[in-house]
Amino acid sequence: MDGSPSASDSGFSTFFSETGSGKRVPRSTYVDLEPGVIDDVKTGPYRSLFHPETMITGKQDAANNYARGLYTIRRLFDNCSGLQGFFVFHSFAGGTGSGFGALLLEKLSTDYGKKSKLEFCIYPAPQLSSSVVEPYNSVLTTHTTQLVIHNTFTRL
Repeated sequence: MDGSPSASDSGFSTFFSETGSGKRVPRSTYVDLEPGVIDDVKTGPYRSLFHPETMITGKQDAANNYARGLYTIRRLFDNCSGLQGFFVFHSFAGGTGSGFGALLLEKLSTDYGKKSKLEFCIYPAPQLSSSVVEPYNSVLTTHTTQLVIHNTFTRL
């Protein structure tokens, strides 16, 4: 198709990597301590778009999954020949998006201080809140991440 990106474009390899079988997959990592959402992606209509090793879920022990998650993420970053920065999408309401997200961003800031970090965050809506602690999670996460993020894009 005319005008569409191809594997030979230098910009194409910025957002996609090639697997051993020649398939192009997004350079992305999906992390959730609760496996339900990622399991839906793994079994849904878009399952062939993503490499299963880049989808990390928790089971019961968060400490165990934290180490597994950071090791996998670090391996993906180290295999990138020209790392430019990070896009981070997360919610500020729940425990994974707020607590684990803030911890991950702090770690990225420590290990990759000069790389750009763009945050896309979703704040909780009072009409849809499922927990009374969501506003507290949001305030704590906002305070923590404002120290380590270059730009934040919010959705209220």
